[in-house]
Amino acid sequence: MTEPTAVAVLSGGTSLERDVSLRSGGRVADALADLGHHVTHLDVGADLVRTLEDGGFDTAFLALHGSAGEDGTVQSLLELIGLAYTGPDVLASSLAWNKPIAQGLFGRAGIDVPARVTLSQQAFRELGAAAAVDRIASVLGRPLVVKPARGGSSLGLSIVEDPAGLPQAIVGALSYADVVLMEEFIDGTEVAVTVLDGEALPPVEIQPKEGAYDFRARYTAGATEFHAPARLDPDVLAACRGVAVDAYTSVGARHISRADLIVDTDGRPWLLELDTCPGLTTTSLAPMAAAAADLSFASLCDRLVSLALRDATA
Repeated sequence: MTEPTAVAVLSGGTSLERDVSLRSGGRVADALADLGHHVTHLDVGADLVRTLEDGGFDTAFLALHGSAGEDGTVQSLLELIGLAYTGPDVLASSLAWNKPIAQGLFGRAGIDVPARVTLSQQAFRELGAAAAVDRIASVLGRPLVVKPARGGSSLGLSIVEDPAGLPQAIVGALSYADVVLMEEFIDGTEVAVTVLDGEALPPVEIQPKEGAYDFRARYTAGATEFHAPARLDPDVLAACRGVAVDAYTSVGARHISRADLIVDTDGRPWLLELDTCPGLTTTSLAPMAAAAADLSFASLCDRLVSLALRDATA
C-alpha cells in the first residue's frame, strides 16, 4: 500500500455526468480514507485552483466524467499548478475525448474501427448538409449508430433502423455536442477492457436486459448483466486485450483507460471508443475488471495514487 498521502478527490463539476461523477468520487474518497490516506473530496467549481494551491495536497484523484474532467481542461490546470494527478495527461485526454479524431488515430494504428461519417452543426446550418442526410444510410448501411462526437455515458446515443428516423437522431445528438458521429452498426457482444498501467485487465462482457447499453442501462442497478471475465473464446479475449493496449498506446495514455469494444459474430473485436477517466461507481466496469483480476476496489484506487506520485517524480 502507498504511504498515507494527502489526496484531493475531484468529482462533480457542471457536466451532464455530474451525478455519476459524484458517485464515483464518493466511493473513491471512502476507499482511500479507509486505507489511511488524508482525503478531501472536492466538488469541482470556480474555487478549484485556489483550494488546491492552499490545501497542501500531494496528488489529485480524478473522478470526473464529461467535459472539463476528460477533455484535458482540468489536467492542464493541475499541470500548471504542479500537482500530480491520476489518469492520462492533457494530450491523451483531449485526443480520446474527440471520438472522430481518436478513431482516426486508432485506424492508422491498424485497429479495426467502424466506418463513420462526421458532420458538424455548422455543416447543417451553413453548408446545407441536410441535403445529403439520405446518403448516410447508403454509405454506412442499416442499422446505424448516431452519437455526439464528444461526451460519455452514452448520452445522446441512438440506433437508427429506418433512415426516416435519422434526422431526429442527429438533432438529438447535436443537443449534446456540436458535432455528430454516425457509425456502421457492428452486431455482436459488447466488451469493455480496462488497461491499468499498460496491462489489460480481464475483459468484461456487457449484456443489457433490454435495448442498448445506454445511460439507463449503465447506471441502473440490475438493468444489465455483466460477466467478468467475458464468456468468449480465450483467443478472442486475448485479441480484445491487445486492442485495448494498442488504443491506450495510440493516444499516449497512462495509468488507466477503458476500451469499449464490439466483438462481432466472427470473433473480431472492433474498437468503439476509449475512456480516459472511467467510472468508478458500484455498476462501473473498471472496478469489475479489477475484481476479476483479484484487485479490490480500494487497492485499485491506491494503485492509481501510487502511479500519479510515481510519474510526478519521474
